[in-house]
Amino acid sequence: MGLGIDFGYSNLKMVELEKNNGLISLKNIGIKNIYDDLNRFDPENITKAQWVSAIQNLSNEFNLQPKKLKNVISSMSGSNIAIQQLTTLEMGKEELEQSLEFEAKKHIPLDGTEAIIDYHIMGQDPNEIDKVNVLLVATTKNTVNQHNQILLDSGYKSNIYDADPIALVNCFTHNYDQNDDGADVILNVGNQSSTLVVYGKTLPFFTREINVAGYHFNKYLMEKKSSDYETAENFKINNGLDSKTEISGEGNESTDSLNLQIAEKSILANLTDEIRKTLRFYVKSNNQVFFNKFYLSGGSAMLPGLQSFIAENLNVDVEILNPFQKVSSSNVIENPPQYAISVGLALHSLEVK
Repeated sequence: MGLGIDFGYSNLKMVELEKNNGLISLKNIGIKNIYDDLNRFDPENITKAQWVSAIQNLSNEFNLQPKKLKNVISSMSGSNIAIQQLTTLEMGKEELEQSLEFEAKKHIPLDGTEAIIDYHIMGQDPNEIDKVNVLLVATTKNTVNQHNQILLDSGYKSNIYDADPIALVNCFTHNYDQNDDGADVILNVGNQSSTLVVYGKTLPFFTREINVAGYHFNKYLMEKKSSDYETAENFKINNGLDSKTEISGEGNESTDSLNLQIAEKSILANLTDEIRKTLRFYVKSNNQVFFNKFYLSGGSAMLPGLQSFIAENLNVDVEILNPFQKVSSSNVIENPPQYAISVGLALHSLEVK
C-alpha cells in the first residue's frame, strides 16, 4: 500500500494505491477543504490545526491506522523549496555534500536554521567526461520540522518527504510514454502558484514556481466585480473563460454588464507571459531544444477555456494530464488532474522498501 498526502492551500488531497502483480490500482481517494467557509479563506494564515483536521478526517474515511503505516509520503512546495539540476566535478560523497550545501544556500530563503539537502546523481555529463549531473533538492530545517509536526499531530510518523515537481514527474512518467527527443512541459495550476516542470529523457530537469494561479483568478474577479470569494470561486468553476455574463456584487449573474471573458483573460495573459519567459530562458541554456506537448494538472487545470487559451497564446499542443490513465480504478473521479501530486506521492510510496 502507498499513501500520498498533498498539502494544497485550498484543500488537502489523499490517495491510497495498491500494487498487485505489477498492476497498480486505486484503493482510496479523498479531498477536504481547509476552510469550510470559503469567504474566510486566508492562505497566509492557515493554522496547523486546520491541516491536522483535514488529514484526520480523510484518514477516518479511509479506515486507516496511521501508527501502523510506514510508507507515507507528503510533499512540500513554495519558495522555501529549491530544486535544481547541476553539473559538477566528480568528487567524494563528503566533498560533494559540502559543495551542494553551499549551492543550496544560494537558492532558499534562510530562516536561521541549517539547510537540509537531498540529491540524486543522474549520471555522467554527456558533454564533459570529468563531470556528473546532480539533481539537488534543498530546504531548511525549520520548514521540515513544521511540516513534520503536522503529520505527527495527525498520528503519522514519516521521514520521507517529496517536493511537488518531483511528484508531478513521478505521476507523469507512470502514466505517459516519453519521446526520446525533446521535452514535455507540465503545468500544475494550483491555488497559490503554478508549478512549471520541463522534463525530457536527455535534457536537464527544470522547474519554476509562477505566482499566478486559482487564488489570483478569484482575487481579480473579487476586486473588479465587487463579489465575495465564494461567489468568485463558483463563477470561475462554472463559467471559466467562455462566459458571456458577469457577476454582480450580490453574487448574481447579469447579462447587461461588460463581458467577463476579456477581464478573465487579462489575468491569464500574465500566466502565459511568465510561461513564455521561463521557456525562453530554458531554451537559451539548452540549444536546439524543442517542446513536444504541454500537460495541465492541478485544481484549476479544468477551468473552462484555460486549455485553449494556453494553446492559442503559446502555439503549443496542450492536454489535460490524467493521473489515473494507467491506474486501475472503478471510482468516478471528479476533476482528476487535481490529484496529480498526490498520485505521484503514492506511486513513490509504493517503491519505498
